[in-house]
Amino acid sequence: MTSKTDTPASSKKGAGKRSPKRMLLIALGIITGTGLAALLIVVFALAMAYPNLPALDTLTDYRPKMPLRIFSADNVLIGEFGEERRTLVHIKDIPTVMKKAVLAIEDDNFYEHSGVYYKGILRAALHNASGGARQGASTITQQVARNFFLSSEQTLKRKAYEILLAWKIEKSLTKDQILEVYMNQIYLGQRAYGFSSAAQIYFGKDLKDISVAEAAMLAGLPKAPSAYNPVVNPKRARTRQQYILQRMHELGYITTAQYQTAKDEQLKIKTDSNEFGVHAEYVAEMARQLVYEQFKEETYTRGLNVFTTITKADQDAAYLALRRGVMDYERRQAYRGPKSYIDIPSKKEEAEEAIETELAEHPDSDDIIAAIVLQASPQQVTAVTASGEEIKISGAGLAFAKAGLAEKAPANRRIKRGAVIRVTQGGGTTWSITQMPEIESAFIAADTRDGAIRALVGGFDYNRNKFNHVTQAWRQPGSAFKPFIYSASLERGLSPSTLINDAPISFDAGQTGGQAWEPKNYDAKYEGPMSMRRGLTKSKNMVSIRILHRIGAKYGQEYTTRFGFDAEKNPPYLTLALGAGATTPLQLAGAYAVFANGGYRVSPYLITKVTDSNGTILSQASPDPAGEEGNRVIDARNAYLVDSMLKDVVRYGTATKALSLKRTDISGKTGTTNDSIDAWFAGYNPNVVGIAWIGYDQPKNLGNKETGGGLALPIWIGYMSKALKGEPIEERPVPGGLINVNGEYYYAENPPGTGVQSIDVGVRSTPAEEAVKDAVKNELF
Repeated sequence: MTSKTDTPASSKKGAGKRSPKRMLLIALGIITGTGLAALLIVVFALAMAYPNLPALDTLTDYRPKMPLRIFSADNVLIGEFGEERRTLVHIKDIPTVMKKAVLAIEDDNFYEHSGVYYKGILRAALHNASGGARQGASTITQQVARNFFLSSEQTLKRKAYEILLAWKIEKSLTKDQILEVYMNQIYLGQRAYGFSSAAQIYFGKDLKDISVAEAAMLAGLPKAPSAYNPVVNPKRARTRQQYILQRMHELGYITTAQYQTAKDEQLKIKTDSNEFGVHAEYVAEMARQLVYEQFKEETYTRGLNVFTTITKADQDAAYLALRRGVMDYERRQAYRGPKSYIDIPSKKEEAEEAIETELAEHPDSDDIIAAIVLQASPQQVTAVTASGEEIKISGAGLAFAKAGLAEKAPANRRIKRGAVIRVTQGGGTTWSITQMPEIESAFIAADTRDGAIRALVGGFDYNRNKFNHVTQAWRQPGSAFKPFIYSASLERGLSPSTLINDAPISFDAGQTGGQAWEPKNYDAKYEGPMSMRRGLTKSKNMVSIRILHRIGAKYGQEYTTRFGFDAEKNPPYLTLALGAGATTPLQLAGAYAVFANGGYRVSPYLITKVTDSNGTILSQASPDPAGEEGNRVIDARNAYLVDSMLKDVVRYGTATKALSLKRTDISGKTGTTNDSIDAWFAGYNPNVVGIAWIGYDQPKNLGNKETGGGLALPIWIGYMSKALKGEPIEERPVPGGLINVNGEYYYAENPPGTGVQSIDVGVRSTPAEEAVKDAVKNELF
């Protein structure tokens, strides 16, 4: 009985003990089932999504946006335009050290995984879950997928698509192809895309030439191009660089010796205002405009390469000569005082921030550097530059700004604590106070044989004034225009020996139809009758006026259009004899080339060819060269006679400073306009013509003693001393149809005793000459 009674109780007790296990098993089953179901759903979703992933055409046929690049004739990069600055480089041309640096910090398992590094994802997930600083775990393949096809939003859906795309990319491209795309596409700050462009922008080097230390610095940029930018955040960039070098060493990518050398290397980061190897900003902008006219918006994305006619040596010579000429003039002016003032806080950190902020508003102009005064006395000035360097100026370095250091200096000119000044460094460590010039200048040099522009500087500082004075500044040429009037007169029976009276001349209001005109020689001196040759050598205004009066202003105007001058900008009045019309330095260069090359019109041009990114030529220049009779605009004899007179200007006249070149094959003409507003020198040898100009953008007097010979000619000499160095002297042959009598040349059909013998030197006027005088009122103004 007892046994029967105990059995049910025992069974109930056992059943009660098994129930929680059963429940646990059921729960585990449910969880497992749910997990499997979820996994199946995810797998199904991924399987469904995979076929709908975007095509990889942009990767398999990789054609990134490529900027417009401008090169000199000797392949120096002088300009780059486009939102994305990129130089496409194939994987075989990327140095191993650059690849290793990137792999060390971005994906050291790149060549092992299949697009996704699962251990890395798990490690990052656990780290992020623990509350630490967020970590990523994207492989290089995933980064490529994200950069090309996905947004930057942080969602599970986007991450899933990123993983799927990584798998697809790995199936479609080789590892090297993926790495090549990544290293060309990634953004690295400063508008640089890809490591080749970044190497040029940050270090001024080709990618193949970078060091281990430089490679590590560049490899630190992809994570945060702004935060690790060595230009903006040098300390933070160096910290990351050191970590990457350590990683490279740990991974065995570099030896201990390489690591130690790279760790201690002091990098030279490019921070100067000129991003390229030569100051040719005006040239680059001109080229950009010309190319845009043809290719429109494709200009900035197609990877066009534009090859110009300038050379680095010529451009450097022109740039330095112009800057030197302008600053020589500036040193003759009064010190205008500091540009601005700030209150420097007493706390060091606040003071540094205030100084940095203010100097950012006053960028350096090459070697003319902005600085803020910390202490000032008549004996010494202490200042700090944007780089943080503290400099001391004393002695001769204070001479130019002496007035600003005097006790009685006006408040707006006084150099005191907080003043923003300009300084420049001479030889060694000597600093001097200077000032930015208000005056402007321009220079152009071109080949006389085909018009190829060899150098062009459109102003003192492109970053301060982008107006190109070579092509856009229409100014009075003054006496630099006289040779074209003389050339016209040779076709009207005059010769270099024609006597012309250098005596005052005046026209009353009745003759001019307006106000009276009493032109004067520049020096207000008159020498009486002289040969036309001497008149040009001495740049006598009275001689030029009488010549134009004799041949007729209308004829003179029409004749000068042969040289490329615009008739509407040079009206047919007697004032044309003094260069009262308008021209540009570019136009004047083409005009003087006619005298240099024996009578042929050549048009200055800048671009030789345009190619696409593969080197295929899309357009090519075909200039009209000198020597082809179809391009002749004046008689060879005419060109020879004017050239011989312009040689005398150099030998005996207003351009004798050019004799310092110690050459016998140079010719030229100074030009100083009325009231000394514009100063010119136009000169050449048989192969190269150069035009220099100085003046204010808002025309005003340059100074009563300032002339083309004193201002513009030194710039021309500065350039030519470099451009003609080592070039043989060329003596041009005498063309047929000229005869030499007593040392002077004449047209064979107009020997001595024929043609126009004299003008206004006491010989009774002919009826024809009187008729010309009667017509003068229509030719004056």
